[in-house]
Amino acid sequence: MRLASFQITNFRSINDSGLIHSSQITAILGRNDSGKSNLLRALHSLNPTEGLAELSPIKDFPRHRRLDECTGDTPVVFTRWALDEAEQAVLAEMLPRAAGVRHVTASRGYAAVRQAGLEGLAALSLDVSDIKAKVRKIVPAVKAAAEKVAEEAKALLEQEADTFDAAMIMSPDYIRWSAGAVQAAQALRKALAVAGAELSDKQEQMLGELEDMALAIANDAPALARAQAWVLQQLPRFVYVDEYPALPGRQNIAEYLGREGWGQRTPAQRSFGKLCKVAGLDPRQLQALLEKNDLATRNQLVNRAGAVVTAQIRRLWKDRPLKVRFNLDGQHLDTLVSDPDDAYEVEVNLDERSRGFQWFFAFYIAFFADTRADTKADRQGGTQGAVQAAVLLLDEPGLHLHAHSQADLLAHFENDFGNQILYTTHSPFMVPTHRLDAVRTACMTEAGGTTVSNTAEGDARTLYPLTVALALSRLAADNTASAAAAAAAAAAAPVPARAPAPAAPVPATAPAAVVEPA
Repeated sequence: MRLASFQITNFRSINDSGLIHSSQITAILGRNDSGKSNLLRALHSLNPTEGLAELSPIKDFPRHRRLDECTGDTPVVFTRWALDEAEQAVLAEMLPRAAGVRHVTASRGYAAVRQAGLEGLAALSLDVSDIKAKVRKIVPAVKAAAEKVAEEAKALLEQEADTFDAAMIMSPDYIRWSAGAVQAAQALRKALAVAGAELSDKQEQMLGELEDMALAIANDAPALARAQAWVLQQLPRFVYVDEYPALPGRQNIAEYLGREGWGQRTPAQRSFGKLCKVAGLDPRQLQALLEKNDLATRNQLVNRAGAVVTAQIRRLWKDRPLKVRFNLDGQHLDTLVSDPDDAYEVEVNLDERSRGFQWFFAFYIAFFADTRADTKADRQGGTQGAVQAAVLLLDEPGLHLHAHSQADLLAHFENDFGNQILYTTHSPFMVPTHRLDAVRTACMTEAGGTTVSNTAEGDARTLYPLTVALALSRLAADNTASAAAAAAAAAAAPVPARAPAPAAPVPATAPAAVVEPA
């Protein structure tokens, strides 16, 4: 499922955001206090990793409105999702009349309840004239067959024929009609069997068609409920991050395992667990090898883990090639980072690196651990209840990064994540100028609250990051074009003829030949 659009209402600074289109990468620009973070917080509440919870009217309902206006049904989040072909097939098998459904919806209000919808679902419909025509042929045929059976069976068969005739009269309530129609058709079949009477093949076929039609209608309500539940089960998790957890460069493995057993890991230890997951390390295995005094195997495992993380960091961190190495010191595991291309390679603990690199490293560890664990089957939505890929909601990512590193981070979002990402930013280096259709702008007015434009509209301050980003993009393009033109001109210029080497100097008067005497 891919998030196609969403709308936030009745949440903090947002009365009605308007429908916001989303793409693979969606950047939301806006001034400070324009409500950008509120958009992400509200969207996150639809399917947070921590589980669905009630929203707080006191905290979350717009402050300028009366609290008695807020109820559990007050709408907050509406989302629209696109289904892939495999998901469409699953839905159609579950609910046949959903064969044409390509988009589904999911929404919630202040209560911890979600609703699902199937966009374009075919309405329940019946061909009343066809039903009447079949009944007009079946009922007389049954009564004609009743004339040929024993007297005691004749009355029952005629009675069931009349009951069937009455039950087949169409009602506006299709569900109630179908229940009576199924019961009457089954009773008629039983009476025919008891009496030993038979219908013609054609009449038997028509009776079967009416019974199947009524059964399909009767089963529609539970099938629809199952389909709606399936939609909610398939919703991707929303991962909202406004602060990126620290990842200390030195960890005590024994302490980590102890606190993990008690379910009391600190945020730093949770980050360490994600680091181990990304690096392919098992802290329990490392501890067991220590107890066996198998230090060689421990070192081999952490050397391999360092190579795995180094390969990824070098691909993603473009400032300079770095090397990550894990070092075991008894119960402790140190994360060490060095610059192998420097004249004097210095290896330092992760804690001693720049704040920007620490942020990027923690970001890489956290999100690769949380999102790359999904299996292919999960991503295809083939199993009910499976853990789905996450939609990442990032509030001002990359604030501590250098401008070039911010641009690298944006490329990282686009090239290295299969997840949809929605993020807010003030930085022109985080604006995808090559994909302006992915840029949204948030504005806030006293009367209307926070609203979002899908076409990047707003005042000068709102559009400032976009304006600067476009100017930088044009400047880079002009510089590239100038460099290319200069190179082309240099290549096309004629090569000057090479001057001949000067001849050896000739003396003005040649010396007389000397003839030796014989």
